[in-house]
Amino acid sequence: MNQRISTIISESIQVKQLILKDETLQYHISVIVDLTVNALRKGNRLWFCGNGGSAADAQHLAAEFSGRFYKDRKALPAEALHCNTSYLTAVANDYSFDVIYSRLVEGITSPGDILYGFSTSGNSTNICKAFESAKNMGVISIGFTGNSGGKMKTLSDVLINVPSTVTPRIQEAHIMIGHILCELTEEIYFADTNK
Repeated sequence: MNQRISTIISESIQVKQLILKDETLQYHISVIVDLTVNALRKGNRLWFCGNGGSAADAQHLAAEFSGRFYKDRKALPAEALHCNTSYLTAVANDYSFDVIYSRLVEGITSPGDILYGFSTSGNSTNICKAFESAKNMGVISIGFTGNSGGKMKTLSDVLINVPSTVTPRIQEAHIMIGHILCELTEEIYFADTNK
């Protein structure tokens, strides 16, 4: 049992070591930080979406922005799109689960907002459709996927494709990168003490 635990921890560390060595991926993270800070400075909003564990990750990161990360500061405009279960179940039942996010993107986002979509495969239909709607709405799409990027590779304005094909290892890296995004955005955006 201890050996299996050690193996799982080692696999998680290996993925993070690959990210640590990948200058392109780190550059993409810095681009996302810049886009996020600039969107907030312009009064835009941050939207998050995912399915299953990725929905939990999306909600977690939205809460880090709207609540706090390190600093005692004002709330930032960030929401996870799946939190209204009445909406979610009605649209999934009356239309299709495939459009639960795209309808919200079309209904509540504004040009210059940012949509962060989490899909370990990069092929989740409802995330892909949301990104298509985002493009039509002038919303910036940030994809968080696994190694290949899947269909989201061509739909994302910026893609974070974690170098792994193993769902738990990908999700662990998504949260690490999401925390980097939260920490640096908060640090830069609130560097002006008048905010």
